[in-house]
Amino acid sequence: MSWNHPVPRITNAERLERLDRLRQSMEATGVEGLLLGSTESLNYFTGLVWHPSERLVGALVTRDRLVYICPGFERSRLETLPCLPAEIAIWEEEESSAALVSRLLGPNGILALDDELPLFVHSQLAGALGVDRLEDGGRLIRDLRARKSDAEIALIRHAMGMTLEVHKRAHAMLKPGIRASEVARFIDEQHRAMGADGGSTFCIVSFGVATSLPHGADGDQILAEDDVILVDTGCRLDGYHSDLTRTYKLKAGDRDFENAWAIERAAQQAVFDAAKLGAPCSSLDDAARALLAKHGLGPDYILPGLPHRAGHGLGLQIHEEPYIVRGNRQPLAVGMCFSNEPMLVYPGRFGIRLEDHIYMSEDGPVFFTQPQESPTSPFGI
Repeated sequence: MSWNHPVPRITNAERLERLDRLRQSMEATGVEGLLLGSTESLNYFTGLVWHPSERLVGALVTRDRLVYICPGFERSRLETLPCLPAEIAIWEEEESSAALVSRLLGPNGILALDDELPLFVHSQLAGALGVDRLEDGGRLIRDLRARKSDAEIALIRHAMGMTLEVHKRAHAMLKPGIRASEVARFIDEQHRAMGADGGSTFCIVSFGVATSLPHGADGDQILAEDDVILVDTGCRLDGYHSDLTRTYKLKAGDRDFENAWAIERAAQQAVFDAAKLGAPCSSLDDAARALLAKHGLGPDYILPGLPHRAGHGLGLQIHEEPYIVRGNRQPLAVGMCFSNEPMLVYPGRFGIRLEDHIYMSEDGPVFFTQPQESPTSPFGI
């Protein structure tokens, strides 16, 4: 496939380094093997992208082997796909994939499981190996995936830049009478034109009262002259996500909206300012709510106020660790990437979500994109 972007794709050399770190963690925790399913973690460690189905396709990682596992009739397809070179072990239609995993693992070792494997795979493995030999492998995987490499950060930064440019183009075509569906279609076309993987991964376009619904309203909407506009969209680049939200009006003069927008922007800045290396993720959510409380909003999840967490991690999944949410004591570390979006909702009136993402550098937090300038100027400070 052609690649026309100024940042490189993830290399197999980097994937081998990821496997080395995974094996070190496996040895430290006494795990003999880790089974990856058709998940983003399979992509992360091997580069293989496979959509899940009722048949197990994945990979077994042991301390000295990488083995792809797939149905016999799918082997020829797997061999055509880009991924780390490795053995391929097959099971036929009348055979048990769990029995194959058991034979590859050996008689006594502990098997950690990709925490996104479906329940039916766990049930079959429990029958083949016994429940006492199965372990949740989520922490082994997620602790590695949460800390992005320079190459991952470069891909995310470029994807964010692409989506920011798409936002600018969408803003330029907005006018009263336009339908939300027209805007969403235009955004998808522009993401495709810029070389994103398959266009928009999602797109929320909300006008007026619908902006008070965090994930948008059903049905098509028509933009009225004085409506609040919320656009939340993203794309993928080499599998890595972008995700940006802007909320604005086309004309100035609505004092209530502009005052609320200023509070929302201050809450977003409070999250950024609280993002210190070693700080618990919960402290960032706390900072946003404390700022809102000073303005008589909330407290907690009470509306008007912030109805959800202040942010989420981002990478190969649009929502992944670390989660910027109350009670999450996970400390921020170099390489972590997450959204900063403490949405402010006034039920039945409007909502304001300003969403930019942060990555943690050795010197502290850095925005991938510059926050919105004003209630009528959505781009850059």
